[in-house]
Amino acid sequence: MLRPPPQLTVSEWAERHRMLGSRASAEPGPWRTSRTPYLKDVMDALSAVHPARRVVFMKGAQVGATESGNNWLGYIMHHVPAPALAVQPTVELAKRFSRQRIDPLLEETPALRERVAPARARDSGNTMLSKEFPGGILVLTGANSAVGLRSMTARFLFLDEVDAYPGDVAGEGDPIALAEARARTFGWRRKAFLVSTPTIAGRSRIEREYLASDQRRFFVPCTACGEMQWLRFERLIWEKGAPETARYHCTACDHPMQEHDKTAMLSGGEWRATSEGQDPHTIGFHISALYSPVGWLSWEQIARDWEAAQGKPEDIKTFRNTVLGETWQEQGEAPDWERLVERREDFAMGIVPPGTLVLTAGVDVQDDRLECDVWGWAEGFSSWLVDHVVIPGSPRDRDPWDDLAKLLARDWPRQGGGAMRIARLCVDTGGRDTAAVYGHLRRLRDPRIAPTKGIDGWNRAQPVQGPTPVDALVNGQKLRRGLKLWTVSVSTWKADLYRRLWLGRGDAEELPPGWVHLPRAIEVEWVKQLVAEQLRTTKDRRGFARQEWAKLRERNEALDCAVLARAALWLLGADRYGDRFWQQLRDQIADAPLRVSELPAAGNVADPPPPLQAAPAPSASDTQRPRGWLAPHSNWLR
Repeated sequence: MLRPPPQLTVSEWAERHRMLGSRASAEPGPWRTSRTPYLKDVMDALSAVHPARRVVFMKGAQVGATESGNNWLGYIMHHVPAPALAVQPTVELAKRFSRQRIDPLLEETPALRERVAPARARDSGNTMLSKEFPGGILVLTGANSAVGLRSMTARFLFLDEVDAYPGDVAGEGDPIALAEARARTFGWRRKAFLVSTPTIAGRSRIEREYLASDQRRFFVPCTACGEMQWLRFERLIWEKGAPETARYHCTACDHPMQEHDKTAMLSGGEWRATSEGQDPHTIGFHISALYSPVGWLSWEQIARDWEAAQGKPEDIKTFRNTVLGETWQEQGEAPDWERLVERREDFAMGIVPPGTLVLTAGVDVQDDRLECDVWGWAEGFSSWLVDHVVIPGSPRDRDPWDDLAKLLARDWPRQGGGAMRIARLCVDTGGRDTAAVYGHLRRLRDPRIAPTKGIDGWNRAQPVQGPTPVDALVNGQKLRRGLKLWTVSVSTWKADLYRRLWLGRGDAEELPPGWVHLPRAIEVEWVKQLVAEQLRTTKDRRGFARQEWAKLRERNEALDCAVLARAALWLLGADRYGDRFWQQLRDQIADAPLRVSELPAAGNVADPPPPLQAAPAPSASDTQRPRGWLAPHSNWLR
């Protein structure tokens, strides 16, 4: 006798079938929803019997969101077979997700192991980015692949970390819209799961989707008075310098609840809608890491992380995004140029100030000149404007580029002895003479020069992308090989600069990390150019808020050069390698011989440098560096 399959929910399926292995979980064994009770309603909303078509989950780290999505995929393969599409921010991340999440899901869950053939079997249908099973297929792709997003029709969509998706995919539009277009033919039976840690207010996709939903929050009871409340960070209180004293204080009776009370609080919690959704078929959930179960991320550790982030706006932003699951409001208002003029300091232009560890430069190409600013950097991204150079001449001509080559060969004397050269220089190639700029940069063949093109966007994870080979036309002839072009997310670096310009001195005698030092000799007009744009909130075609930079003044060369110099520092590895990068530079400066004789005066240029010599054989200590760590080259120390 034929009978329909039991109408399980996703949480019931996980309790019955899901097994967690040591490869993908810190707590191997059968899945227990009681460990994370707040995930039950999220998973059940993904069930085939639930009327919701779109489920939005804005969350902090360490709450189990990814595993709830994996449970849904296992439920689809075993209980509701149909075409499914899982989208990661990039194809490479999709491959990693397949290896680290999907493969363990299939291998360690007996109910799924029977339905998906081993990858080693011939004609198994089990590949890195495609998993076939009776009645359906799971395809994994990246949001940066337009082909992958329109390659199939899917009933179910798992859109993971949507805030890391590119704004536009190969000129075909928003990746979320492209993916959801794949499911329209399934009508009311389709379902999409959008998950992400939020990023920047006004640019965050997951925040936009959550605000358009019914905005559910997880209310838990006070262990003393029973008052239901959702957890707010400001109610987590501890003694300064003693994170181990962190307690959550009830909003009604102010009773301090301890870490071990979490288990009872979570088990008695429930989701409550806090708004009326714009779309009746979309429901949204928000939860922070304050709800992380006992044994995962503790309140003590959250307090410790908050104290460690003080004085570091970038770390505070990360804390709000990843721990609290909240967006970060960028400081988009332009600082007053008068205040910056007043705080100029008494250090000479053309001389590298004490504390500077590396020099980078940015070049803005104008119709009749090259504007170049040289910036010095130290740990914490403190910076000094070392020099401002204007090279006259059309970018189509050879002379200004020859002068730029001499600038790269110049020695900047260091206060206290020695000299430094520019370690990396970014040139904006996005003007009207792009082909000519390509040709001259190719002719210079200096590995320190990075041709760049500015793009809109807030790519925090990869604000400089590439390089991408490009063709170049010089005098009408096409070169066989073009330059390697880097794309720079200018909005990210402008916000980074404004954040540092807004830093206050506070009560401490020392300036905070990230302080922007400007010399007394720099002109007022240059300072005005540095703050020539402001971040404004506008509406896009769909009525959603978006943020974009708008000019306050016509000239903004100083701002563009500062952005390019910061991008050059990123290319050197300062952001990727952190303390190791700065320590390497400190060691090199300590070992560098002091050569102060015959240094050029400020404003002059030296002869081109001699040909590069072959690098010495690596020492034993070099071979012991962590994999992926490329030590900064010392050829900019003289």
